[in-house]
Amino acid sequence: MNILKKSLGTLAIVYAVSFYLGALLHTGLAIGPVTEPVVLPAIVVETVCGTALLVGAYGALASRPWAWTGLRVGHAVALGGVLLGIVAIAFGGGQSTPLNDWYHRIIATLLVLSLGGALYASRVRR
Repeated sequence: MNILKKSLGTLAIVYAVSFYLGALLHTGLAIGPVTEPVVLPAIVVETVCGTALLVGAYGALASRPWAWTGLRVGHAVALGGVLLGIVAIAFGGGQSTPLNDWYHRIIATLLVLSLGGALYASRVRR
């Protein structure tokens, strides 16, 4: 289970970086040719998601006793943020862009899979 914990911790860092990049893009900053509209609530939500994932990653990679809880909570918070973003856009709370729509679909899928892995592994280890 240790390798799964370390793998999920590493993935959580990758996911967190993607959320932080999304937050930067929503400030109006262009990253190379990539731009997104300025959306202040998205900046806040993406920063919270990234931070929750980093806390979980730290727990896993530093072998803290709360590692599985940190991974589960971090992934759940991030998934909740993504779902909030999807609902907000659907109800006109933000501008839909191809990149944003693609990102929401992909990261939601990855977070569900990783959260499932963390839930499964944390139950098996008992």
